[in-house]
Amino acid sequence: MKVEQISIFLENKPGSLEHATRVLHEANVNIRTLSLAETTDFGILRLIVNEVDKANKVLNENGFRVNKTAVVAVEVPDRPGGLHSIMKVLVKENINIEYLYAFVEKSGENAVIIFRFDDPEKAIEVLLAHKFTVVPGKKLYEF
Repeated sequence: MKVEQISIFLENKPGSLEHATRVLHEANVNIRTLSLAETTDFGILRLIVNEVDKANKVLNENGFRVNKTAVVAVEVPDRPGGLHSIMKVLVKENINIEYLYAFVEKSGENAVIIFRFDDPEKAIEVLLAHKFTVVPGKKLYEF
């Protein structure tokens, strides 16, 4: 039920992001969702793509430093308090969120949030026990 995410380390200078997206475009890899965080010297581009192994290969071949990370995609009610409904369950169960970002498309009446947990197995178990929908990678790659 985990999703593979690619993290790319980019220099914080003009053209770095364009270069990464060009490499993926030329390899016909579709970016499903992304997040970009930056510091003074570098940025971390986190991506969910339709072809993880292909993206990893072409990015490495083009000199990018790439890591694969397991994240969890969860459907969240798309209404005021929807995200909070998950937060209160996670805090009650003492589950730490390292970071999160939203998936652009909706799944029915729900939004999809990408979570990076320090203990993804426990998080998945708790979320399922509380009747939240954990979206499998295969579905997310093809959304």
